Amino acid sequence: MMKTKNKQADLQTEKRRAKEIFILLKKEYPDTKIALDFSTPFQLLIATILSAQCTDARVNLVTEKLFIKLKTPADFLSITQEELEKEIFSTGFYKQKAKSIQNCCKALVENHNGEVPKDFDALTNLAGVGRKTASVVLGNAFGIPAIAVDTHVKRLSNLLGFINSDDPKKIEYRLKELLRNKDWTIAGHLLMNHGRKICIARRPKCGECKLAELCPGAVSATKQKGK
Repeated sequence: MMKTKNKQADLQTEKRRAKEIFILLKKEYPDTKIALDFSTPFQLLIATILSAQCTDARVNLVTEKLFIKLKTPADFLSITQEELEKEIFSTGFYKQKAKSIQNCCKALVENHNGEVPKDFDALTNLAGVGRKTASVVLGNAFGIPAIAVDTHVKRLSNLLGFINSDDPKKIEYRLKELLRNKDWTIAGHLLMNHGRKICIARRPKCGECKLAELCPGAVSATKQKGK
């Protein structure tokens, strides 16, 4: 019984710390939103598939022209894979992405009447769609709370002491445990922004970080410098 109480007390302490951290992040990045440009859930689905191993800025340049030519899943199936590869070439891994996109569109047409499903399992059953992509679509296109774990979210979740794991699924579940579900979607974007602007992988700006006093990673870095 004592261990259970201690565990519950530790969880409540971590929830309070997490809340304080994300309050600071919201103040630091008040206009945080998804970096990918889209007008429909389908556009966001395609853009997110293209964003694998590619910058959001590059994807936006590609989709700006792509979505004028191709608007629906049926449109993406009306061209050859080679033609699609040429359209998305600059996003990298274009052959696999083109194949995944067309297989995804085929499933949308055949199984979902050409519409993007709002169900997590249905999304992850689509070609090229994993937990991260499904979470991006649910959270940003449909307003359904979800946490997308990218490299920044994974790295910062460990540095901030929320978890000690490289498993995206475990990180996702841990953040969901610590945060209110209405904050899930924005939390991912806040961590991504902070990872890009301040907590940079090879050269973190701990001296400029508003989270330094709450971050075990910053404390460790300071101790290392003091040696």
